[in-house]
Amino acid sequence: MTPLEKLAELAAGWQTSPLNDEVLGAVRHATLDWFATTLPGTVRPPATLLAAGLLGAGAGNAVCYVTGARVSARAAAFINATASHTVEFDDIFRDGGYHPGSPTIAAALAVAQEIGATREEFDRAVIAGYEVGCRLAMALQPSHYEKWHITGTVGTMGAAVAGAMLLNCDSAGIANAIAIASSFAGGHQQNMQGQSMVKAMHPGHAADAGLLAAYAAAAGATGAPDSLDGAKGYAAATSIGTGNWEAAFEGAGDWTPITRMTVKIHGCCGHIFAALDALDSLQKQHGFGAGDIASIHVEGYGPTKDICDRPDPQIAQEARFSLQYCLAAQLVLGQVRLAAFEPDALANPEIRAIMPCITVERAEDLAAEYPRRRMARLHLTLTDGRSFSQFQPTRRGDPEQPIRLDELVAKYVELAGPVLPPGDLDHLRDVILQGETLPMNLHAKTAVA
Repeated sequence: MTPLEKLAELAAGWQTSPLNDEVLGAVRHATLDWFATTLPGTVRPPATLLAAGLLGAGAGNAVCYVTGARVSARAAAFINATASHTVEFDDIFRDGGYHPGSPTIAAALAVAQEIGATREEFDRAVIAGYEVGCRLAMALQPSHYEKWHITGTVGTMGAAVAGAMLLNCDSAGIANAIAIASSFAGGHQQNMQGQSMVKAMHPGHAADAGLLAAYAAAAGATGAPDSLDGAKGYAAATSIGTGNWEAAFEGAGDWTPITRMTVKIHGCCGHIFAALDALDSLQKQHGFGAGDIASIHVEGYGPTKDICDRPDPQIAQEARFSLQYCLAAQLVLGQVRLAAFEPDALANPEIRAIMPCITVERAEDLAAEYPRRRMARLHLTLTDGRSFSQFQPTRRGDPEQPIRLDELVAKYVELAGPVLPPGDLDHLRDVILQGETLPMNLHAKTAVA
């Protein structure tokens, strides 16, 4: 079989495979985490702008969580997936450097609502979408990420699988959905730089385009069997070679990616997490404060330097990708959560004073282990002359260092609490964790353009 056929067969297997406690728990936790990161995005641009425009109009039965309006499945998927990626708290499949939840769950929810699918059908579609998207990400990385935003690209295929599952496609139909989606997938790195709203819209487009591919496949449209690994296929066009398929299918049938997710506990780029965790560890050991810092030097892997070395960010989106800003914010504010990216924090003179003292470099030994290991070395000197170093081999929230369920619930309450009325907040948490039908009447209390 081609890699495309193997991926489709893995996905189709989730139509009937038994769902054990580990897998059921994983999909429920992923869904709760999706709402945690999506709901704060529903009161911020660009989702508010999209919902106020033509995308938020029209007939359908899928829910736009910005307004609560019923719209088409594709419109809901676009807007909700955009909201899900806005505040940078969405889940990570570390080994592929990929955020599967934003596009995959948005697409699955939209189709499930449109057709009245059961919760089990929704869960199975999400598991299959994660299976294909995460494994495809492993085939393309790390070279794909040099020019492409993998959540916007591979997310298209993950969303296509979720949609095709709910539309009752068989293995051949799912393969066609993936193949068609591979021609729709896009999202380049340049639009992740500077003052741009496009990064958040990448998973929005992925969810929308993935559903277009799923609907086309369900109608009988076909794609090339070698669309992923052919000489002019997706892997060849967007990465080095024609795909690392040995890595992609490692453990296939023995474990499924949704059980190996990283939950984000910092509201910024994941390439900064190891440095933040190292700084937190040193601060707990030695008790210094923000005013005691003379210098901080971080050794990281490739993207820590290439993407997150931003000494002077001016807006929230830039600050979320600035190692200098995030480390300084953690020292001053105690954590890097939503409040760290509000206007008063961005202009905080204490934070700004520390940022010029922070530098970052690429360490080749750490870069060689990327993407499967996300490590950092942090070297810190205090104003009293003392110096400390910390090697951080994992990130809190990674599969090797997972957070507890009560910590995930606390994250959900913190992020979604300001957006939903208390009764809705508690009800949504309960139905997600208990596997009940997801409510369709939720929307932000104060959506603003």
